[in-house]
Amino acid sequence: MDETKWMSLEEIRAFLNGAEAVEFTAQGRREVYRWVERALVHYEYGSLGRAAKSLVRGYVLKMTGLSRAQVTRLIGGYAATGCVQTAEYERHKFATRYTSADVALLAYVDHAHGNLSGPATKRILQREYQVYGIAAYERLAGISSAQIYRLRATMAYRKRNTTYLPTRPTVISIGERRRPEPAGKPGFLRIDTVHQGDFDGRKGIYHINAVDEVTQWQVIAATPKISEIWLIPVLEAMLEQFPFVVRGFHSDNGSEFINHDVSRLLGKLLIEQTKSRSRHSNDNGLVEAKNGAVIRKHIGYGYIEAHHAEAFTELYRRHAHDYLNFHRPCAVPEERHLGNGKIQRVYRRWATPWELLQEVPGFEMCLRPAVSAAALHDRAAVRSDTEAALDFKSAKLALFRRIGRKLA
Repeated sequence: MDETKWMSLEEIRAFLNGAEAVEFTAQGRREVYRWVERALVHYEYGSLGRAAKSLVRGYVLKMTGLSRAQVTRLIGGYAATGCVQTAEYERHKFATRYTSADVALLAYVDHAHGNLSGPATKRILQREYQVYGIAAYERLAGISSAQIYRLRATMAYRKRNTTYLPTRPTVISIGERRRPEPAGKPGFLRIDTVHQGDFDGRKGIYHINAVDEVTQWQVIAATPKISEIWLIPVLEAMLEQFPFVVRGFHSDNGSEFINHDVSRLLGKLLIEQTKSRSRHSNDNGLVEAKNGAVIRKHIGYGYIEAHHAEAFTELYRRHAHDYLNFHRPCAVPEERHLGNGKIQRVYRRWATPWELLQEVPGFEMCLRPAVSAAALHDRAAVRSDTEAALDFKSAKLALFRRIGRKLA
């Protein structure tokens, strides 16, 4: 700012009234503060009367462009100290209680004890000072458990004590991880779920597909959800629809079947539970093939609202099961051992699950107490294969029309 010409008090009065214009430039806050100090010294602000002080105050206010409150603070500081000083910014921070040496000592203790919990480490630090009298632990003796955890999260601590723990696999003891060994007897089921798509954030129905490994006897049901509260009643009803005693229950590793509720149900029924092995994609291949050959072929892939699950369960129970198990032939695998542990499966023969069940030696002994071989014979003879297929198709078409879905 130009200090070559200082105005008199009368000139300041005229300047403030707008009679004259004065040009000024400032390079920064420090220069502005120095100019304010020089002006106050030049006009001998402390010895002026009230009216003169008001003129000088207005002059400083207009020349610097500072706010009235800030000019008042600067003049007050000048009156107290005789100079106008720049206030340096000091960031507020809490006083440091624990030094870098304390952090290093904490890391040393944790490393020696294998990273105990906060309360246990706190007690060790107290004992090191109070019982053994080691002066280095004086500050750490009063540390809180929360502060221990905070210090452990600092970079200074991690540089001195870092422990790497590998990811621990989640161990689920439900079900044995192996393939079932039916030894030619019916009752060893393969089970899987088939989801009927999503639409606008809503889940469709879930088909539960269970297939016997030896006879390929198939039972299907539908459920709106696969949580335990919905799935357990469906599974109980499905197990009761098999004509023979169920001895095994094999699924993939999905949580809908690998849980304590399903495990308790199978344990109550004395059914052995197994699950697929890792890197053995064909462990549950039979039911997955049936998913495509039966459910996807007849129901399709389109979205079906969850509240139709009961209607589809009724369709399966009244029409589909008789057709699938008494009238629809399935390919029967024939295994050829090629040596070196290799097995080739060829399919030369086709038979219905009912025919395959009758081929099991002493199959009557495998039936449930409420089911007889004569009743199954009568059930198979009610209609021919084609009549059963047409009955199932007609019922399916009627259901699809009722829910507004095209025939798959």
